Amino acid sequence: MQSRIVGTTMPVLEFTLDVNESIISEAGELSWMTSSIQLTTHTQLGGGGGFLGALKRVAGGGTLFMTEYRAVGTSGELAFATKLPGHIVPVDVGAGHEYMIQRHGFLCATPKIQIGVGFQQSLGAGIFGGEGFLLQHLSGEGTAWLELSGELLTKDLQPGETLRVHPGHVGAFQASVSFQITTVPGIKNKIFGGDGIFLAALTGPGKVWLQTLPIAKLAHALAEYMPRAERVESGAAGGVVGGIVGSILRGQ
Repeated sequence: MQSRIVGTTMPVLEFTLDVNESIISEAGELSWMTSSIQLTTHTQLGGGGGFLGALKRVAGGGTLFMTEYRAVGTSGELAFATKLPGHIVPVDVGAGHEYMIQRHGFLCATPKIQIGVGFQQSLGAGIFGGEGFLLQHLSGEGTAWLELSGELLTKDLQPGETLRVHPGHVGAFQASVSFQITTVPGIKNKIFGGDGIFLAALTGPGKVWLQTLPIAKLAHALAEYMPRAERVESGAAGGVVGGIVGSILRGQ
């Protein structure tokens, strides 16, 4: 198996698979592939876990079904492109090398990688789309490729060293890092600070990947440019009424 990351702002991950080699991803992630690649969609990953494992994956923000892409008969190629400007990060997973990633961070992996819920906490209505804050746990054995949005910064935390981060900027971190959700100190800071109420406290030892373009912040920035539902509905209704009135007047 060979892999390479092509591009900068919107990178794509390309694979060349030898006969019978395979890659797994969540359903709907594929960008393109050659004719020798065979798709198989199922709930169970190559490393096991069965339907219970699939439910744990869904609880962690993933999909119920996974797709396996396997080269059959001859070698083949396939590719996965990012959905937002950002970076693709490969990580080696194994005993003592497990990872926690933000729920949109998993791109694809070798077959023995397992995905489950790593952290789940409700942060109130309106926070992260009202769905709370979720982290996925990567375990098993093999290589996983992560999709992190925006620019990427890494921090190597020493034992006992703590970094406080807006939760949306947490891209991934090694499972050796302790993680908890805290609140911004001080009632004035909570109300008038403008930085939100919650912070993620990450305590070393371990490596942390920070992303500069959280999806929630991007959605918030774009919201004011999106048409409101009531405007669309009233516009459509007005168009229908105007058309009827115009037809009547033209008929007189």
